[in-house]
Amino acid sequence: MVGQGAAWPKQEKGRRSMDIYGMPGHLIRRLQQQSTQLFAARMREAGFDITPVQFAAIDALAARPGIDQATLAQLIAYDRATIGGVIDRLEGKGLVERTISAADRRAREVRLTEEGERVHRELMPVVRLVQQDIMAPVPPQEQA
Repeated sequence: MVGQGAAWPKQEKGRRSMDIYGMPGHLIRRLQQQSTQLFAARMREAGFDITPVQFAAIDALAARPGIDQATLAQLIAYDRATIGGVIDRLEGKGLVERTISAADRRAREVRLTEEGERVHRELMPVVRLVQQDIMAPVPPQEQA
């Protein structure tokens, strides 16, 4: 995966090779870029307008309906200050709904709507396919 389609530098006489191609940070960044591109392409092909973080939120809410926004942010390793925007967009798409928490009037509980549950079921095979795409270059015996 990493390096697919990339122009890997050739050792030229008198020039050093680029060190970044052996740096884990650079390779992780490239892997993240490529996995995000694969995710977006597969979502478009399937007719969905869902980002990776939106999917993470939908998946977490499918597993833990009615959690508050702060807990959702923690579960998907997302910034508490900006999770509201993610939820706003999902709410705008009719996939989630927010209610005021009975336990803490300052907190908002979030759950999938019926449409959100349906979309989650339809997204799962697409997301599994993305995972297969990401892992395809890794030999099967090394994938685990």
